[in-house]
Amino acid sequence: MQKQQKRGRAMPQHGGGPAQQVRIIGGQWKRTPLPVLDAEGLRPTPDRVRETVFNWLNHLLEGSWDNVRCLDLFAGTGAFGFEAASRGAASVLMVENYLPAVKRMEASKAKLNAEQVTILQGDAGRIAHSLVERRDGEHARFDVIFLDPPYHHGWLAKMLPLCERLLEVGGLVYAEAEQSLDEENGPDWLRPWESVRANKAGMVFYHLLRRKAVPEIQA
Repeated sequence: MQKQQKRGRAMPQHGGGPAQQVRIIGGQWKRTPLPVLDAEGLRPTPDRVRETVFNWLNHLLEGSWDNVRCLDLFAGTGAFGFEAASRGAASVLMVENYLPAVKRMEASKAKLNAEQVTILQGDAGRIAHSLVERRDGEHARFDVIFLDPPYHHGWLAKMLPLCERLLEVGGLVYAEAEQSLDEENGPDWLRPWESVRANKAGMVFYHLLRRKAVPEIQA
């Protein structure tokens, strides 16, 4: 089921009951199902796309998740965050605005005894700003950020500059969008980033982004 309006701004349609499930692909909780609310705009990333993304990450991280700190913005079902935790991430912070989805994630956290996972309810932009203010002037906090916002609301333009300040040096951002992110010919907010991996599934474009290296100034 492809994402359209996307998660994080969903409104219930039929009482909030689960319409389907996604599953954790790998790690200690492999094949564990995660419920998906029957809510307008809640379109979880398909299992096959997440499998591709985590194959990319596993390669780039050389299979070592022990010290990896993750931030999952617009978390929805929590599929990205729980997948990272399942594979051994040191910590995962998940942010979601829609309360019923938060409650489902909290139930999944309790079921899995996922102590390394923290779940916050609130607006992703405001929470990201607060994290930037808390960390400003210090080293970045996260090694991997999952950025999967609603389409057609300009969220990537708002959030990627914040991600720059929240990432560890060499860190990665997973970004999903309704169009390909071409940093060479794209908007100014995309210029600081390079796409290290990219693919398309149906009408969904998904990317792993890394900040471009700043050229050294010659004396």
